[in-house]
Amino acid sequence: MAGTSVKDVLRQFIALTKPGIIFGNSISVMGGYFLAAQGEFNPGLFVAVLIGLGLVIASGCAFNNLIDRDIDAVMERTQDRPLVRGTITPATTFGFATALGLAGFTLLLGINLLTVGLAIFGFAIYVGVYSLYAKRQSVHGTLIGSLSGAVPPVVGYCAVKGQFDTGALILLVTFCLWQMPHSYAIAIFRFSDYQRVRIPVLPVAKGVHTAKYHIVAYTAAFTASALCLTVAGYTGIAYFVVVLLMGLYWLKLGLAGFSTREDIKWAKGNFGFSILTVCVLSLMMGINAYLPPFLG
Repeated sequence: MAGTSVKDVLRQFIALTKPGIIFGNSISVMGGYFLAAQGEFNPGLFVAVLIGLGLVIASGCAFNNLIDRDIDAVMERTQDRPLVRGTITPATTFGFATALGLAGFTLLLGINLLTVGLAIFGFAIYVGVYSLYAKRQSVHGTLIGSLSGAVPPVVGYCAVKGQFDTGALILLVTFCLWQMPHSYAIAIFRFSDYQRVRIPVLPVAKGVHTAKYHIVAYTAAFTASALCLTVAGYTGIAYFVVVLLMGLYWLKLGLAGFSTREDIKWAKGNFGFSILTVCVLSLMMGINAYLPPFLG
């Protein structure tokens, strides 16, 4: 990278970690943390789990860039990534990703064994199972990958609780289900990219119309699962009402896909609302303990 400024080099290394993914997952980590804390805040624990898991996610994303550099060179939206352009070498990326992972796992190990174990599980699914095999070989790759994406809020929750209980299970199932319509929407408006590199995501392998049925079904299942936090006594009526309304509106958006002639525009709208939904869900989990008794 001769002739490149320090600022540019830093920008390229940061790009390897996919900051948007880290930020989005950090929101769900906080939701899980504050849901478990129930109003009790431990600054040291909070910072450790947020930074520790953030480093692990950054490591996983860097490894994913390393593994996917061949298809990234073909897909339009990824052709400007550092490994594709050759501004960072595979060997450097491997070392960088390894260092990030070791630092993250070390921080989480200082919290409890369950927390680091969950992080290792999510990392292994994302890098070892999803990126190396399932994404390229199976139409079920999205479902397999959703397991890793559901781990962050569970890590936040278990960092506080120190045990995997019913609340942790509900979080795992809920965030797995959320990722399915979210990911299928991406695959629809990025259809040509996935088709070009022969990635067998559902819209490409089975058709967009079939994917729409799956989007509706998973959206309904996500909503039902998310509401179980209230049914099981972990959240109050305010959470229940807000999440129910968000889920119903997301379901309405999904059903609108069967009558639209603009699949790409519809999919982008569905994707955007999925982001809003998970942010609101995490927010409501986080503030539940701070609401008045008749709402929380």
